[in-house]
Amino acid sequence: MQNKPVKVPLTVRDHLYRARTVYPDRVAFVDEPDQPAPSLGEVTFERLSEMVDATGAGLDELGVPMGGRVAMVSHNAGRLLSSFWGVSGNGRIFVPVNFRLSVAEVSYIVEHSGADALFIDPELADALAPVRCRHKFVIGEASDEVLFGSGRAPQPWTPDEDQTAVINYTSGTTARPKGVAQTHRSLWLNSAVFGLHTSVTDRDSYLHTLPMFHCNGWGMPYVLVGMGVKQVVLRKVDGAEILRRIDEHGITLLCGAPAVVAAVLDAAARIDGAVPGAGRTRMVVAGAPPPTRTIERMESELGWEFIHLYGLTETAPVLTINRSRPEWDDLSPADRARKLSRQGMPALGVRMKLSDSGEFLARCNHVLDGYWEQPEADAEAIVDGWFHTGDGGHLDADDGYYTITDRRKDVIISGGENVSSIEVEDTLFSHPAVAEVAVIGVPHQKWGETVKALVVLAPGSCATPEELIAYCRERIAAYKCPTSVELRDELARTATGKLQKFKLREPYWEGMAKAVN
Repeated sequence: MQNKPVKVPLTVRDHLYRARTVYPDRVAFVDEPDQPAPSLGEVTFERLSEMVDATGAGLDELGVPMGGRVAMVSHNAGRLLSSFWGVSGNGRIFVPVNFRLSVAEVSYIVEHSGADALFIDPELADALAPVRCRHKFVIGEASDEVLFGSGRAPQPWTPDEDQTAVINYTSGTTARPKGVAQTHRSLWLNSAVFGLHTSVTDRDSYLHTLPMFHCNGWGMPYVLVGMGVKQVVLRKVDGAEILRRIDEHGITLLCGAPAVVAAVLDAAARIDGAVPGAGRTRMVVAGAPPPTRTIERMESELGWEFIHLYGLTETAPVLTINRSRPEWDDLSPADRARKLSRQGMPALGVRMKLSDSGEFLARCNHVLDGYWEQPEADAEAIVDGWFHTGDGGHLDADDGYYTITDRRKDVIISGGENVSSIEVEDTLFSHPAVAEVAVIGVPHQKWGETVKALVVLAPGSCATPEELIAYCRERIAAYKCPTSVELRDELARTATGKLQKFKLREPYWEGMAKAVN
């Protein structure tokens, strides 16, 4: 009998093993210089590997067992980045937590995940003081002794690709977070698919504008380490600072939400001369369907390549990719933007279809292993082998591209007619005075629900609610137009730029038994 081929388990430790072997002296990441904890500065892949080993030994000394959970609430930082390997790569489960959550929400996540240890950003220490955990540290010199101070070798871990590596708690579109459990295998395969579709090579340099806690920075850090890419840590999003670091570090790749693109466009408008990254930088945008005008401006004003991604935390997240094709090269920027505004085609290894009701269904190798300690949620999300995304849309009859028309829960049903909030938002976005907009359904005695637009005007711009409604009436069907427009200074968003529509709707549905009418 012939021996069977040896298989290497697909774990996140594999990425670091390659980086340490191939690129030991190359800079792995440049930590944020302006932060409350001492900056780690430039860290090579050799040093990152040493830090990861030390973290494993530190968790051993704390008594965190294999499979134990370690939570961290932090802005983007080198210590957060290293923990994706320091925790998960040493047989424990990492729980990166949204730093914008309330003390009650963080307490819930720490308790629900059963975290043995909790690390908190110094900026959040006072606000999160009431959160309890068996081992609790404020990130800085004291926590460094735990994470990096041990001189011992870590307890050996037998790599298991089917073991849970991270738990990502969802937020933004539902009021109660759910813990999405992802295995090493799913993270490895998602990162490989993402890297292929975005052409990651060891000639790249990456800027972290996307919060690392969010779906593990969409899984990009894993492939970046595996391919020896320098990662530049940005603690807080600022358009001018993004452009400065792109110039300083020769950034070729970044990921973010449409709100980040808007911040960069605003900063670029104040620059004399060439925009940093023009002709070399590509940006992956997800988190919300971007307005076509934003996509066009990225190409025409920034000179960057726009790549559209669609996915969910539950899918690690890559489901579809929309990247400009050679067949589109002769199109005008406006026509190309319209094609790129669609969510795209299934990524490698992904199967998708529409349900009878128009919901996107998906299956692939990086769908969640399950919701942590919530089997009833598993049964709702995965039916007959298909993951139900909760997003509704259609297929383009000409080329089979997927387009989201709405979150199923955000469809506005007014007088029996379905209104896509995205369509109305895109229309308002095309008005030159509009900087941000959220369209929601509010109760109406006659129509059940009616369309309301919450609008933030661009600096120095003027527009009345009546003007904006009239603008919509010239462009879309009357039943889709807002019946009211409310001007706001800002809109509630998650750390990744997603509109928190459940929070925006709450005041209008207060006291009612249901949030639909």
